Amino acid sequence: MSLLSVDNLSVHFHTRNGIVRAVDGISFNVEAGKTFAIIGESGSGKSVACYSILGLVPMPPGRFESGQVMFQGQDLLSLSEKELRKVRGKGISIIFQDPMTTLNPFLKIGDQLIEPLRQHFGMDKKQAWQKGIEILEEVGIKNAAQRMNAWPFEFSGGMRQRVVIAMALVTEPEIIIADEPTTALDVTVQAQILKLLKELQERRNIGVIFISHDLSVVSDIADEIAVMQSGVFVEKGNCDSIFNAPQHEYTRKLLAAVPSEQKIHSYDADEVLIRVEDVSVEFAGAKGLETIKAVSNVSIDIRKEEILGLVGESGSGKSTLGRTILRLLEPSSGKVIYDGRNISHYSSSQMKPLRRQVQMIFQDPYASLNPRMTVYDTLAEPLLLHRICSKKELDETVFALMDSVGLARESVLRYPHEFSGGQRQRIAIGRAIATKPSFIVADEPVSALDVTIQAQILDLLLKLVEEYHLTMLFISHDLGVVRYLSDRIVVMHDGKLVETGSVEDVFDNPSQEYTRSLLNAIPGKTLLSTEQVQSTGDF
Repeated sequence: MSLLSVDNLSVHFHTRNGIVRAVDGISFNVEAGKTFAIIGESGSGKSVACYSILGLVPMPPGRFESGQVMFQGQDLLSLSEKELRKVRGKGISIIFQDPMTTLNPFLKIGDQLIEPLRQHFGMDKKQAWQKGIEILEEVGIKNAAQRMNAWPFEFSGGMRQRVVIAMALVTEPEIIIADEPTTALDVTVQAQILKLLKELQERRNIGVIFISHDLSVVSDIADEIAVMQSGVFVEKGNCDSIFNAPQHEYTRKLLAAVPSEQKIHSYDADEVLIRVEDVSVEFAGAKGLETIKAVSNVSIDIRKEEILGLVGESGSGKSTLGRTILRLLEPSSGKVIYDGRNISHYSSSQMKPLRRQVQMIFQDPYASLNPRMTVYDTLAEPLLLHRICSKKELDETVFALMDSVGLARESVLRYPHEFSGGQRQRIAIGRAIATKPSFIVADEPVSALDVTIQAQILDLLLKLVEEYHLTMLFISHDLGVVRYLSDRIVVMHDGKLVETGSVEDVFDNPSQEYTRSLLNAIPGKTLLSTEQVQSTGDF
């Protein structure tokens, strides 16, 4: 049974520079209990197509040029704002891509979670609160009753994404639009969420529109797939036809960009740049709660010019450890030794000369970029602060950085909110590499990028390691990316280091049950390798 029918939908943006055909004549149906997936590069029109269905695209500058969207016997494009509010959240829910901008920083998690229940179903606060606790538990948040009283900033990126997923599921809608719903999640929680969505489909006959750049995930869950490029569906079909017999050149290009074999580069295994000795990091709990031990007695060595992969579930302490190494957090005990110097308790003034040498690519680009600074200002700031170049050379240097991370030069005066999630991540990466540091902590640097740009950025990082003798701690929940990029891998669980070894040892012969559980949760095991895809045609 068709729940949603989209016919010849076109959404164009009328700008000073002309007409942008964001969505150009697409048609599709969403069936009850089925998943319709839309894949394509960042900026291809995937999100605009789905957001326009619920009137979430600003009009102007956007404008419906044509189309009809039928849901429950009515054309959504003809409804007033008041009428659409009755559909949003109740009939059709959205899991947004960026949890930091979805959640209200001034409201506790519980208050945000119960709002749709009270709005659409008239529940009293006590009843809605209990329902909120239950849905948080369903999406894998521990101590759900206590976390209902937490603020968004008290959650990690992955935990915030789980909250956003819970908000979409709590009203038990007929259709869920899932816009990159597992981008910030580790593989085990990703598997749980995808399983949960599937169970909800089967139990309540829900239809899902699944927007993703993760071809591995799509290959596991989709019933029908549309490949989108420049606002147009260039290919549609089931998983077997799309992944095993792609017809369009663009589809073959996407499949060929999936990381496959490990990239090997040389480094000195004996020369240590970063030494972490028995480091622990504790955070004071909220009133009445115990102290949280985020990192517990961790010791690792990071060798010069090495790419060390750090994996583990959300909340395992990965990001906390990375920030502690850079002295963005104070270690509760233990030592952080950088290039022979114990920097564990350096003051901010002592750390300032080192900031050019140590940089970080943060997980959430929207939160880490200043919304009042253009791309030019964002990239120019570290160059001027550290006197990397003169003002006469500034334009040329900024444009070179933009070229390196795949940003169009004509977007140099745009602000972060004018970019897609993937484009914002490229800005953040450009800022981190601007000072040509010796050490970078890369915290999920490609999690928001589509596969083709992800491949470019990974190759860029490898090139930087080679050309500038860069050392990197690469934090990621994407084990395929970690395997592709890393020289060695360390695995964290509940703040502790549980396994370390070469890429081959960890992936092919893991010694710990926890590591095996991570590997078993990797999606897309049947996805074609790069070599198989490339054999289907040249492009």
